[in-house]
Amino acid sequence: MTDSRRAITGIHHFASTVRDVEASAQWYQEVFGLERVPVTFPHHEREETGYAVLLIDPKSGLAFGLHQNTGNQGEKFDECRTGLDHIGFNVADRAEMDRWAEHLTSLGVEHTGIRDITGPITFSTLVFRDPDNIQLEFFTMGQPG
Repeated sequence: MTDSRRAITGIHHFASTVRDVEASAQWYQEVFGLERVPVTFPHHEREETGYAVLLIDPKSGLAFGLHQNTGNQGEKFDECRTGLDHIGFNVADRAEMDRWAEHLTSLGVEHTGIRDITGPITFSTLVFRDPDNIQLEFFTMGQPG
């Protein structure tokens, strides 16, 4: 019997519209250790009003597209509105999350500290925000450290 279910093999990219593409690119490069692709890309279906820069994680290949558009009115992101709530990045284990917490602290990036949750499932999470207030989090399943 053949498995006819569709499959997702991973996440290729994360894209967000930001207020200041250069400031956001610098922040993402610093926080995540990303490498910038040295060209800009059109904001597809918004070519006349926007463009994007592309940053790549050299370890995983995950791409971050940061879009700037003239239609952006400069308001901060709010996950209580229709649209994106947050992006969760999986990390290998609690020890790796500890390393991320130390890194964020060393950069002066405000974060929640690691929260260990034991019910209804066991996981740990570390929440922080980018310069546009987009909520980002590191997440790992399993026993707290």
